[in-house]
Amino acid sequence: MNKIIVVVGMCGVGKTVACDYLESLGFERIYFGAITFEKLQEEGLNVNPENERMMREKLRHEGGMGVFATLNLPKLEKLVEKGNVVVESLYSWDELKIVQERFGSQVITVSVVADKELRYDRLAKRDVRPFSREEAIKRDITEIENIAKAGPIAYADYFIDNNGTISEFHESLQKFLEKIK
Repeated sequence: MNKIIVVVGMCGVGKTVACDYLESLGFERIYFGAITFEKLQEEGLNVNPENERMMREKLRHEGGMGVFATLNLPKLEKLVEKGNVVVESLYSWDELKIVQERFGSQVITVSVVADKELRYDRLAKRDVRPFSREEAIKRDITEIENIAKAGPIAYADYFIDNNGTISEFHESLQKFLEKIK
């Protein structure tokens, strides 16, 4: 039975790096957040942080806190038929519950963790959507308070520390994969 690895964590911990690595090993990849960009395009709106936030909030207001999981279930079902899957940008507790209810023991959550100041430094230096320290703090608080992001992080099946180098992180991911075989 194919596995669904759900990578969770706060902004700047290395979720995308983890997903890139798993994808390089042959995992199918689904980015739950792509729904936001699809909906912006459908409505003819520019992709920018303000419109992205507005669309995420609109979708959650209309479809509930699990809407991103619900909208992505058909894609996820097709991908898991092909092979192992890595899920990027699952955020809320409701999203996790929906995925777990549908796929049961196929779902394994891994929480990537890193020190807050290191995360903020990474976010300031990244090429795509960089954040100032103040923006990162605001995003942390907003995600915890408004989208129940802490639940999936706290309730993960496995935790991987990412306070070191990318090579060390890849080694930790490899050890994780060996544990779940």
